[in-house]
Amino acid sequence: MPKKKKTSVLFAAFEAVPFIKTGGLGDVAGALPGMLNSKDMDVRVILPKLSSIPRQYTDKMEYVASLTVPLGWRRQYCGIETLKHDGVTYYFLDNEYYFKRDGAYGFGDDSERIAFFSKAILECLQYLPDFFPELIHCNDWHTALVPVFLHEHYGHLAHYRDIKVLYTIHNLKFQGIFPRWDCGDVLGLTNTPAETQLLWGDAINFMKGAVCYSDWLSTVSPTYADEICTSYYGEGLDSIFRSRRSRLSGILNGIDIKEYDPEHDKLLKTPFNVDDLTGKAEEKARIQKELGLPVREDVPMITMISRLTEQKGMDLLVFILDELLQEDVQVVVLGIGDAKYEHDMRHFGSQYPEKCAPVLKFDTDLSHRLYAAADLLLMPSLFEPCGLSQMIAMRYGTLPVVRETGGLKDSVTPYNQYTGEGTGFSFSNYNAHELLFTLQSAVKLYAENPEAFHQLRRNAMTADFSWVASAKQYRELYLNLLGKG
Repeated sequence: MPKKKKTSVLFAAFEAVPFIKTGGLGDVAGALPGMLNSKDMDVRVILPKLSSIPRQYTDKMEYVASLTVPLGWRRQYCGIETLKHDGVTYYFLDNEYYFKRDGAYGFGDDSERIAFFSKAILECLQYLPDFFPELIHCNDWHTALVPVFLHEHYGHLAHYRDIKVLYTIHNLKFQGIFPRWDCGDVLGLTNTPAETQLLWGDAINFMKGAVCYSDWLSTVSPTYADEICTSYYGEGLDSIFRSRRSRLSGILNGIDIKEYDPEHDKLLKTPFNVDDLTGKAEEKARIQKELGLPVREDVPMITMISRLTEQKGMDLLVFILDELLQEDVQVVVLGIGDAKYEHDMRHFGSQYPEKCAPVLKFDTDLSHRLYAAADLLLMPSLFEPCGLSQMIAMRYGTLPVVRETGGLKDSVTPYNQYTGEGTGFSFSNYNAHELLFTLQSAVKLYAENPEAFHQLRRNAMTADFSWVASAKQYRELYLNLLGKG
């Protein structure tokens, strides 16, 4: 009996752990493909060869091929290199003119750089030995032109015609909007149907093109999939999402449960687990001493580990922080962001030195320790496509206080005082005093009903936020999209 051919999937992204990470996309691209690889599915990842990729990886890359990529009137060099890491095959597209930069994004020629990457992905398929994808899984605006180019420039080629595209939106806020001139000069799509689909007022919108041309759409949580179909969250694309709602899924991201494991976290001096929280109390005492707060086990420590921006709910926190600090609490804020919020946090730190400790920097090691030490994690976001901090916090027995939006709503079960069920606390409206009242309820539970609070900790620590469930849903989506379900 002939050996059954594996389903072949190419996962296209601009960043992936451990090579480069600027946000949540890097975590997803670094974790999901490995979870999907199996005896009947071959998932490979394609990335730009950015100069910030550590040398320990670039030194191990092997040459595959070189080719010329047509881009508008240009003909640009592209090298293909490969590397196997943790069982996953990665392809890196090399062009120093576009990718030898100090960062991943934020350059004046991003339109051309991103367009080159998308076009090169499709061109290089002809040069990959023993692999041709049945499905390309594209992510965010950096790969949004892949389905557009596939349809407009490669649809006449028999071996390209059957490729399906899944397009995942990790954050709708960033869409890739550029001058209309680029449609012809860079993309070579003037006077094609794509020009109309890309049109965005007097500009073009890369993400709009992907939303129109992809075979299926997904977002990083079920609630966010619903939210982006509304004018409030849809960022101007809501009418298109509504028209394609039957081909839009929401799949909650997972987290790396090996990296975020309180029992084996090497950054903790005293690891702990759900059956013995002694180490958590000791980590809390260490953080209190280190940050100049009174060492007290009986006072709840509330932490916020976040960019200090309005999207993350900083305006709500600043508005009620004076009132909150009248309670018997300690507040630790770790992060950097808008200057006005950094100024506000310095003010509260000086006004309440024994209750408020702002740490205005980006510090991954300290974030691990705060997840372990704190009692409550604050995430009052205006919008949150998925969010990872709330899941990480629960792994460490730190209960999230969240606004019911996006992935926060999907991952945090609010405390039920009658049944004792729940993994955290939540409020529905973007309102400062709803946040305050929810925090006050959580603080009261900590002080007056430690048994109930402890049970919530157990619930949170035993909740499953691994990639297993997410990978299963993506696998089913892949197979259904290919008619193999």
